[in-house]
Amino acid sequence: MGTPITQLVNVIRSKNAGPYELTFDLIFKDEESYNRVRNEKIINKGLISNLYKIPEDDVISIINFDPARAIKITIKRPVVAGSPGDRDVYGAQQHAPLLTIMV
Repeated sequence: MGTPITQLVNVIRSKNAGPYELTFDLIFKDEESYNRVRNEKIINKGLISNLYKIPEDDVISIINFDPARAIKITIKRPVVAGSPGDRDVYGAQQHAPLLTIMV
């Protein structure tokens, strides 16, 4: 069944990356967990596409940042920040689907 990602990370967060993009950070507790998730490519465009129900082309980047044991994901915002229909102008409440990842 796997281990919930929430047991492997200290931080999972989301925020604006400008009005047209959202960014997500996963900061791992230890080198071993980070290396496993990075090396097995558990966080990939297909996974993010499925979790957020967006086309893979809307996943702009997935960056592994070894010095911080972190993975940064950037996607296109489904609605421009601050426009009608935007329910989270700061993008701070968009990380919830990442909490379901099993490693």
